[in-house]
Amino acid sequence: MNCPNPFVATDRMLFKDRTDAGRRLATRLGHYTNKPDVIVLALPRGGVVVGYEVAGAVQAPLDVLLVRKLGVPGHEELALGAIASGGVRVLNEDVISMLGITSHEIERIAALEQWELERRQQAYLGDREPTNVEDKTVILVDDGLATGATMRAAVEAMRSGGAARVVVAIPTAPLDTCNLLSDLADEIVCLTMPEPFYGVGGSYMDFTQVSDGEVKTLLEQAIHFV
Repeated sequence: MNCPNPFVATDRMLFKDRTDAGRRLATRLGHYTNKPDVIVLALPRGGVVVGYEVAGAVQAPLDVLLVRKLGVPGHEELALGAIASGGVRVLNEDVISMLGITSHEIERIAALEQWELERRQQAYLGDREPTNVEDKTVILVDDGLATGATMRAAVEAMRSGGAARVVVAIPTAPLDTCNLLSDLADEIVCLTMPEPFYGVGGSYMDFTQVSDGEVKTLLEQAIHFV
């Protein structure tokens, strides 16, 4: 497919695993190498494996950004919105309206996901404060996007935190999601844009779930990058 979008390298690419995806993604981010104001923030869990490779390649600090999807009841893979650290919330109003989801349901789901967000923050960061993004160039990394709700919340959180520049870097996402995010972020890099898009896992040979322990290990190892 001849695609005019500069953030897309190809319409179909298959990654061996998240490590392979991260290494390939890093080749498109070389212009950020050894820049003192650059930090890489990965969305757990799978995004941390990808982000680890990116951060190592560009020699930038790596940390996590806690974001949680708000799934539609009974169809949790479909996002009605997302929340992020710092009280950020974004909603997919079209989904909410189409399915008639009430504000009460939204608050109930948000409360559950807030609990999980806080659990992960304690698990990954302990008593450490989240990375300060003020005046930084932030590369936001995930292992892929579907609706993009979580990444929208991540971008908004970075804007609220005073980031100077926000870059979204993902191995795979559908065209509509890339177009939406290109209007919100300063730069978006997406390696593959499958059509039709059947889900993030469709771009991976191995899409095994990542554990909390793996996330903590990678964050500890990343200390040596800078």
